[in-house]
Amino acid sequence: MSGEPLLLTVRILDREYRVACPPEERDDLMASARHLDQLMREIRDSGKVIGLDRIAVMAALNMAHELLELRREREGLSETIGARIRALQTKVEEALGEGSQMEL
Repeated sequence: MSGEPLLLTVRILDREYRVACPPEERDDLMASARHLDQLMREIRDSGKVIGLDRIAVMAALNMAHELLELRREREGLSETIGARIRALQTKVEEALGEGSQMEL
């Protein structure tokens, strides 16, 4: 059971933000903030994007793209696993069918 939300301070691109989160999500929030900070720094340091708002949008687009790719991979993996399970199920049913015919 979660307690009172924590009010945490995260630093992203040298700016501090206060964020409330449940205690059990603290580590995930801090890891997310570190990941976002690193990505925004990489974008800023590339020199191709200027302005905090544009850097934040580019970081959000990069993260959204990564998320969509992971979802597609997971869906593909689920389809592959489903097909393999169906194939194994068919083999088991065939083997059981052959076994019952042998007993006759």
